[in-house]
Amino acid sequence: MTTGSGGAADKMTTGASRGGPVRRDEERFDGIWMPRRDFFSTVAWAATGVSVLGAIVASVRMMFPKVLFDPPMTFTAGFPEEYQVGEVSERWKKRYRTWIIRTDEGFFALSAKCTHLGCTPNWIETEGKFKCPCHGSGFDPAGVNFEGPAPRPLERFRIAMDENGRILVDKSRLFRQEAGEWDHPDAFLRV
Repeated sequence: MTTGSGGAADKMTTGASRGGPVRRDEERFDGIWMPRRDFFSTVAWAATGVSVLGAIVASVRMMFPKVLFDPPMTFTAGFPEEYQVGEVSERWKKRYRTWIIRTDEGFFALSAKCTHLGCTPNWIETEGKFKCPCHGSGFDPAGVNFEGPAPRPLERFRIAMDENGRILVDKSRLFRQEAGEWDHPDAFLRV
């Protein structure tokens, strides 16, 4: 049935196995789900869609940045009358990682961060010491290291009295014992 003239009859053959006329282009893609041109067009549109979607997601995430809300560096720790002489107060440990210690002479604020790897030690009242649960460093009630791998004593924070008579702790100002800073007037509050 082909005439060789390049007309519509050129594209038709008799489909003996299919029971009717079949186009030559359908024979060429027999068993393939789509022509190559359609496949690449679909891939290009999919890549464009993924790129646009990624840009939209990035733009929306930019409007909601990941911000860490750290507790303030300065906090009030109540009135001096709220603390007993010889007490290691743990009421600020969880929120501010700070212990308030009252001695006969006054107060000091001790960092609740081990100087070994930064874990939070526990105050063991029955033994009268701070003990780090991570690697076993031990500190006396003044914060001086005496056992374990901690290389130096705990740090102290600036402590003062505000205008209302409350204890004010400033964690932005640290005092290190090995640097001789524990003798600084702001490292200890005399009452």
